[in-house]
Amino acid sequence: MNMWTIQSILRETVERLQRAGVETARRDAEWLLRHALGCDDAYLIAHPRQSVGEADHRRLMANVRRRLDGEPLQYIIGYKEFWKDRFLVSPAVLIPRPETELLVEYGAFCLAHRRAPRVLDLATGSGCVGLSLLREHPTAVVVATDVSPAALDVARANAVRLGWQDRFRLVAGDGVAMLAGRARGFFQLIVSNPPYVSEKDYPELAREIRLFEPAGALLAGPDGLAFYRRWLLPALELLAPGGHLLMECGADQGASLAELVRDAPCPTEFLPDLAGRTRVLHMGPRGE
Repeated sequence: MNMWTIQSILRETVERLQRAGVETARRDAEWLLRHALGCDDAYLIAHPRQSVGEADHRRLMANVRRRLDGEPLQYIIGYKEFWKDRFLVSPAVLIPRPETELLVEYGAFCLAHRRAPRVLDLATGSGCVGLSLLREHPTAVVVATDVSPAALDVARANAVRLGWQDRFRLVAGDGVAMLAGRARGFFQLIVSNPPYVSEKDYPELAREIRLFEPAGALLAGPDGLAFYRRWLLPALELLAPGGHLLMECGADQGASLAELVRDAPCPTEFLPDLAGRTRVLHMGPRGE
């Protein structure tokens, strides 16, 4: 008969993760234990001496080994909180980051007081940005594109889970290239968190990012600007009068991007994150 309790297993798991150098050992241990037991944080706190069955223990230990191998916690438990919802994630998509919520914040402001606006979400990944905008605007419709069929499967699952699949239209491929000439002046808002990591900087990323997150959603050529060159100016042609374009960017890319859009036919600005670093390129409103 085992003598495992929530308290003892939590302590053991924290110690194993700490010995492996996991900086968020306590947090990760709690998440892994909740996931294995199918319970919430309140249950862990209220029942420290509750015994843990062998099947649950095996499931927990298997996931602890995955974490010790460097796999991100979010892929192990299968989801990540973003904006106001929980989004399913898999190794086919990037794990949503807090800074990407700025696209939702600024995007919702651009859509305020518009009736049934049309939004294009380029490189949608998990769909977290486009779907979060649907939460903020109950009459909006989002066209979400991605070159990865596996990523679109994740985005579709998130749309169904949230109940917004009727307002979230998925298209496989390069959105700007596919829509050029067919959707001129169609969208009130275009949002994107494109790949923007340079080949030089990629080896310096955290090990768990390099080994587990999709390189195709990160890498953007020698200087990290490949997708801005490909999309920025053509995407403006897809905007309706008064429309806006928002693209996430790296904190050190402002000057290079400013040069790219120097002759753009609409106002351009760089919006900061909470730390004051350049984070979002905003172009618009689009003129007549």
